[in-house]
This record gives sequence, structure tokens and C-alpha cells, in this order.
Amino acid sequence: MSEKNREGKRTARERLAVEREKQKSAEKRRRGLIVGASVVGVLGLAAVIGVVAANADKEDRSDAAGPVVAPSGALGKDGTAIPVGKQDAKATLTVWEDFRCPACKVFEQEYSPTIHELTEAGQLKVEYHLVTLIDGGMGGTGSRNAANAAACAQDAGHFADYHDVLFGNQPMESDDAFADNGKLIELAGKVDGLDTPAFRSCVEDGKHNGWVAKSHEAFMKGGFNGTPTVLFDGRNIYQDRSMTPEKFKQMVQQADKG
Repeated sequence: MSEKNREGKRTARERLAVEREKQKSAEKRRRGLIVGASVVGVLGLAAVIGVVAANADKEDRSDAAGPVVAPSGALGKDGTAIPVGKQDAKATLTVWEDFRCPACKVFEQEYSPTIHELTEAGQLKVEYHLVTLIDGGMGGTGSRNAANAAACAQDAGHFADYHDVLFGNQPMESDDAFADNGKLIELAGKVDGLDTPAFRSCVEDGKHNGWVAKSHEAFMKGGFNGTPTVLFDGRNIYQDRSMTPEKFKQMVQQADKG
């Protein structure tokens, strides 16, 4: 391996570690706010929470009012999983991601080459669940609109490629660029055969918005702490500091041997 490649891997691991620490800090702050509100009963905080809850409730009702249209081939208990890879693969990776989430992008940069290698070899299948956490925390609709567009790409048989394009062109977390359907359609041009009238209509109509809301609801009910949540054999490997793409590959290949 060249020095340049080694440096690139070290840099990716460092970014991954930084994003993990950000996630942990954010979660601690969230728990602190909840405890503070319940124990101290600060009226100002309660008012803010009330406003946020009211706005979230409005958005939930808006999504719930529309039909829950699952993308083609969706699997899982609630039909919220988009599968990638051969379904007879012995190893399964479950990934909960938000297209606006910086930590999700870092995970993809580090692990996607290995995931692609293993799925193409028939040793791994991946079930992607799409989440809208950043919309709730930062405001906007970019997480939802990007998730809807990815579901539209799944209808067209191009989910995996478009998924990678979205993360490869992810804006800053505070920039709600993915709320612009025109931007999402423009990015579809990077995937051969995806930018069709059917795809454009699906994106512009928000065909799968209700399904995206259902997927996010399943995430919340699952009690997960943040994105990405990456489960292998029931274990969140994203939280494992000793995990590397090579170690993950060995785990999958061991599972494939039965």
C-alpha cells in the first residue's frame, strides 16, 4: 500500500472518530435538556419544546395525510427497508441513515468500497432505512426530499448508485440544499438511465414522502441514538472503535462460511 493510500485511510478514520464524538456530545446535550426540563421545570425551555413538538406534529400529520407508498422491493416488518445485494447472502447489514448527516457521509466514505465488494460477491446483503433527523434538528426538508428521491431511484432500479451520489454531493449540514427537488434531479444525471420523466415526476410529487415518515417513525420507535446506526448481527458496529473495513470484511466472510 502506498504512503498516500495509508494517509487517506488514516484521515478517514480520524474523521469517523470525530463524527462519533460529535454524536456522543449531541446525545449528552439532548439528555441533559430532557432531564433539566423534567426536574427543574424551566418554563422557557418547556415553551421551546412545546413549539418544536407542535411543529413536528404538524409535519407528521401532513405526511400521514398522504399515502404511504413503499418503493419497489421494500422489505422488512414495516416495509421500510430498501435491500441491496443478493437476498440469499448469509450476512445482513442494517443501516439507518440520513442524507444530510455528516457522520453518515464519513461512514460511507470509509466503508462503502468494502460494502460494494461484499454485496457484489454475494456475501452480504444490506437493508437501508432512511431517516430525517437533521430536518428535525436543523429545520428544512432536505432529509425527507432526498430520501423520497432515493426511494424513487429504487423504483427505477438505481438506488445503490444514487445513494452514493447523494452522499458524494452532500451539502453542509446547515445547508438545506437537498430540499430543492431540482438539485436532486440534477444529481440523478450522474447515474446512467435514472433521469427519466417517471423519476422526475416521482421526485416532484413527493410520491414516497409518507413512506419516508413511516421509516423515520420506525427509527424513533427502535430507540436508536443517532445516525448512522449500523447493525451487524445485532451489534452496532459504528459505535465500535476497534472496527475497520477490513475487520468487518473478515466478519462477513466468516459468516458466509457458515
